[in-house]
Amino acid sequence: MPDDFRVSPSEARFPRILPPRQQAEVVNRILARRVEAILPMAMRETGFDMWLIICQEDDLDPVFTTLIPMDTWCPILQILIFFDRGSSEGVERINLSMTETGELYARPWKGKHHPEQWPLLKEIIEARDPKSIGINIGSIQWAAGGLTYNLYKQLVDNLPRKYAERLKSAEPLATRWLTTLADEEIDLYEQIAKVAHALIAECYSRNAITPGITTTEDLVWRYWQHSAELGLSLSFRPFFTLVRSDEMKEKYGAGDNVIRPGDLIHCDVGIKYLRLNSDHQEWAYILRHGEEDAPEGLRTLMAQGNRLQDVFMSEFKRGLTGNEILSNVLEQARKKSVPNPKVYSHSLGYFLHEPGPLIGLPWEQKRCEGRGDVRLEHNYTFTMELSVEAPVPEWNGQMIRMSLEQDVVYTRDGCRLIDGRQTKFHLI
Repeated sequence: MPDDFRVSPSEARFPRILPPRQQAEVVNRILARRVEAILPMAMRETGFDMWLIICQEDDLDPVFTTLIPMDTWCPILQILIFFDRGSSEGVERINLSMTETGELYARPWKGKHHPEQWPLLKEIIEARDPKSIGINIGSIQWAAGGLTYNLYKQLVDNLPRKYAERLKSAEPLATRWLTTLADEEIDLYEQIAKVAHALIAECYSRNAITPGITTTEDLVWRYWQHSAELGLSLSFRPFFTLVRSDEMKEKYGAGDNVIRPGDLIHCDVGIKYLRLNSDHQEWAYILRHGEEDAPEGLRTLMAQGNRLQDVFMSEFKRGLTGNEILSNVLEQARKKSVPNPKVYSHSLGYFLHEPGPLIGLPWEQKRCEGRGDVRLEHNYTFTMELSVEAPVPEWNGQMIRMSLEQDVVYTRDGCRLIDGRQTKFHLI
């Protein structure tokens, strides 16, 4: 889809949202493919021959939620066991709980008394004699740290000492599993991004905004309500913010959030659909009487932001860390005279802000310890979150920082937009 894909709300057709039954069919089909292809790759690449994921029904491990069918109830104690039997036999998958997972996992235990699970876990481990046992006690990626202290202690107490000594943080494994998407998931992301863009366009329309009456808080709840009516979860609380000239601020006061002609509206919003998250920032301009477009200075600033986006996508290379990508993007942007560039991009997918390479933070433009040291691999998705800053002549040279955010994917063909980007203001 071309960069200037935006159409007026009256011309836009809202993408279809699958009903829950069909969503479950899609999610479960993809999960079956992921455990057959991505899981063995991740275990072998990171050197684990066993992975234990242990949690309880009201405190599910984040990784666990990506390994079970969508239409599953998870009572009491949950134990998933993965054992790599070698490239010729594949990864053995065992569900040691009361949770019904169909054909996805073997279920050697059909009981209902959860204390029985620990002795059986011991038997399973002893029979396979794993050399390296991964558990989710990660210290950098919070999605990789889902094993509670209580369950860790029970695990250690129920294992022979030699196996307890083989327990290691599975953070590299969890990172690889969570961040790597199947090709079909990348195709799905285009539909998810289309839905996300349509929600933004509806909020940035005269159906939603009456200048002089509607507030930014009204838009927050409209976005939230519309998402709920569609059966969509939010990635995070929606944000809609006024950006206006100093003259307008003086006239209406610092606390005024009524949307008026001459204002900019900035949003930062996202949805979760088919287990995958979106995250976008876009801009609307409220036309003054007689205007047909936003002031040239604002349009120029957005064009500079698009230039920074081009630089960003060009610097994605497999094996680089997030910190290396950050440094390269900023160096090239400054060489190209992009005004006051900032980059604060994060991975996207099953979780909103991790666990893939972190590429800067708004307050850190040099090096992000830990999360910024993760290396880039194919089939990782990201938010291309960044900003530029320059004076706007029509606003008496007032400095404006314009933050843009679109979803991108990195594959063997390079880094590309998932569903286009904003190159023109939404006009109200």
